[in-house]
Amino acid sequence: MSVTLLIVLIFIIGYTAITLEHTLKIDKLIPALLMMVLSWALIAMVIPIKEYTNEILLHHFGKTSEILIFLMGAMAIVEMIDYFDGFNSVQRLINVKTNYGLLWVISILAFVLSAVIDNLTATIVLISILRKLVKVKELRQWMVGFAVISANAGGAWSPIGDVTTTMLWIGGKVSAMKLIEHLLIPALLTIVIPLLIAKRIPIFKGRFEITEVQKTQKNAGFVLVTGLFLIILVPVFKTVTHLPPYMGMLFSLAIFALIGEILSKRQLNLSSIDEKNKADHVGPTLKSLSKIEMPSILFFLGILMTVAGLETMGLIEQFGEYILSTGISKELYISLLGIGSAIVDNVPLVAASMGMFKDAMDADSWHMIAFAAGTGGSILIIGSAAGVVAMGMEQIAFGWYLKRIAPLALIGYLSGLTAFLFL
Repeated sequence: MSVTLLIVLIFIIGYTAITLEHTLKIDKLIPALLMMVLSWALIAMVIPIKEYTNEILLHHFGKTSEILIFLMGAMAIVEMIDYFDGFNSVQRLINVKTNYGLLWVISILAFVLSAVIDNLTATIVLISILRKLVKVKELRQWMVGFAVISANAGGAWSPIGDVTTTMLWIGGKVSAMKLIEHLLIPALLTIVIPLLIAKRIPIFKGRFEITEVQKTQKNAGFVLVTGLFLIILVPVFKTVTHLPPYMGMLFSLAIFALIGEILSKRQLNLSSIDEKNKADHVGPTLKSLSKIEMPSILFFLGILMTVAGLETMGLIEQFGEYILSTGISKELYISLLGIGSAIVDNVPLVAASMGMFKDAMDADSWHMIAFAAGTGGSILIIGSAAGVVAMGMEQIAFGWYLKRIAPLALIGYLSGLTAFLFL
């Protein structure tokens, strides 16, 4: 058996294990890391010059690390906002009385928040808010389903809203302003069309009462606004300095950490606690960094480096040439890629597409890939990180989502895709 065939076989087995994570009860980072190391070990056997192999490996590791450092910085800022109860202050903005009105508010919040703090975090925040506002489980699950669609749509048009758009942005495939310009309207339609259809769904015809308003820390609102502003500042920093995006994110993290430490120490000094408790006090920076989702970071490392290995062997480019040689148009392939992202993780799909196509920066194909991979995952509850976390937090059954939310998500996806192609 040839080394190339062995690498492909390792990728297929590893990817199958990732897809069956919940069935096998093995965290997906394990097969991701294993197939990364095994693939590069085989590549080292093929390329006889050790220094050249290390040089290639270091090049790809550097590119991957740019994405991972960026994500870790963003995660740390989000955790610090949560440390000061910043997201709880969002609940005070909700002032509606009907179920349908609340659905619109939740969907808009998910769409906007996910563009800044990423779709996974936005979904967690909104589920936490809905648990305080809506006590009827069936209604809450419907709301969460729409939050998943909205969060994925919101993440698709922002360079910092989804891992895949961040990959395309850092990889020099799209620019921040062009991505927003091309995808904002299609992404909006992805959720607006389902929301208009929802007016006819009986469960949204009732009214509700707010049963609990959560208390927040004194500086919660200020911390939320400051944190979101500093994340939004990252693309501006890149434009002005021409430095890689992760440098802007680290700059924002440093500024935000400084503000957090000042606020934290001020609260500590004003409180009437003894010296021992003051010594045991853990600041927001350390606490936030300790809560970063390292399993997700390691999973992305394994996936991206494995795809980089396939690209080094020329397999990604060959697959792209084969797809186009069959007569399938690029638009149709990308449309199917979006639907495929509902079944398998969109990160490797986008990583592979980046190696397949050699289009110029801001070509329509890159924007279409960003939209399809970002919003297509909403069609199944297992198709996105936002869906998976909703499934776990609200015990939403796969079949329940498939019957009630999936048709609306598919209509939204096709509506947004049509608008993109028309525009």
